[in-house]
Amino acid sequence: MFLKESRTGDLVDVIDMSSLVNPFSSHVKVQYQSGEDLADPVAIDKQNLAFPSGEELPECWINGYYRHAQR
Repeated sequence: MFLKESRTGDLVDVIDMSSLVNPFSSHVKVQYQSGEDLADPVAIDKQNLAFPSGEELPECWINGYYRHAQR
């Protein structure tokens, strides 16, 4: 899955989908897609990611206690 780093606008390919959708994981392993060569995988903070359209990640992917805030 391709996402965008919010600060730089660079596309990243998510390598570990389970950590992306796990709300109790704050980091996700990605590969940057800039340049001709594939970059080495790195772990970055999920708070810095968004969909390529600019839409933020769903709250249920970021906050494990999102249902408690709705009460």
